Amino acid sequence: MKTLNISAAQMVAKARARIEEVSTQDAIALVGNPDTVIVDIRDVRERKRSGHIPGSIHAPRGMIEFWVDPDSPYYKDVFGQDKRYIFHCASGWRSALTVATLQDMGFEAAHLKDGFSDWVSAGGPVDKDDK
Repeated sequence: MKTLNISAAQMVAKARARIEEVSTQDAIALVGNPDTVIVDIRDVRERKRSGHIPGSIHAPRGMIEFWVDPDSPYYKDVFGQDKRYIFHCASGWRSALTVATLQDMGFEAAHLKDGFSDWVSAGGPVDKDDK
């Protein structure tokens, strides 16, 4: 068995120690806020199966650094707005790593601390129709 220098859980813990985390209840209150962009980084199959936060945009985890970078050929204008960005995944692990990486790039963002699964458990609104 190969030995790792750092585990995935340790990487997530290090990321969480230096990024902004948003509670589920605080994020629910931001749905529909025109100054907030909620970014879903889950796989498209997860989003289709479980639904999504109303008004959220989908940005696959594997492309996010390229979509945020204005010098990238894959840049998306939605990331050039003067708004608050809150990223989420299913449980908060992938989004913590994502936001830490984006912070390293100079892009300010937060993440949904306990992810979409907690959002659903807390009764947050969910759209099932992925357009």
